[in-house]
Amino acid sequence: MNVKDYLEKIISEDGAAHLTLIDPAEQDPSTAAKMASSAVNAGTDAIMVGGSSQVGEDVLDETILKIKNEVELPIILFPASEAGVSEHADAIFFMSLLNSTDPYFITGAQRLGAPLVKKFGIEPLPMAYLIIEPGGTVGKVGKADLIPRNKPEIASNYALAARYFGMNIVYLEAGSGADKPVPPEMIEDVKKTSGLTLIIGGGIKTSTEAKELVKAGADILVTGTLIEESGDLEKEVKNIIQAIK
Repeated sequence: MNVKDYLEKIISEDGAAHLTLIDPAEQDPSTAAKMASSAVNAGTDAIMVGGSSQVGEDVLDETILKIKNEVELPIILFPASEAGVSEHADAIFFMSLLNSTDPYFITGAQRLGAPLVKKFGIEPLPMAYLIIEPGGTVGKVGKADLIPRNKPEIASNYALAARYFGMNIVYLEAGSGADKPVPPEMIEDVKKTSGLTLIIGGGIKTSTEAKELVKAGADILVTGTLIEESGDLEKEVKNIIQAIK
């Protein structure tokens, strides 16, 4: 089963999926593997590797290989640039930051990364990436024209454009370490307008928030900063997963 079908099956059966994001720049590969193992024990559905920062190819490859030694779940790349492509991953969010003001993040990096995805035989998951206020580091790095939290129609229009482009997924990102997640009202509007698989990330800290986001229409939740900062990663992730399934 490919990764796309795997995720769709989980969403269909459980109502929502959970992905754990591990940034190779934040810890050494062995620690990353332990974090992934704890997340799997908590019930996460797949491991995302990447982030807004960039690391060398060797570190990325080693991180993925170490994680693969510990877990059997799919590993999905979440690249900051074409340098974030690794032959050892199972799939890649082949994404376009639609609300960037820099063409590099819309089609430039994709033009450079596409040949590598084909060469390595990595499964591409076409995705529109949208940065919502406050945006955090990824908003600055990606030169995003941040979508205001009180303007859900802007996000919905982007998402509808993504659907017409032929993308299957839209990711609404509030930014790593955001004080609160994407507003439920925006999630509901985007889901209703586009009908695409909807991923939400950034600012998700509690099981109550997670449950509210899924109720609004989120299909997949991503937690990253939470697992980096948690004193009990497995417990924190398990609480969120139990709230959405």
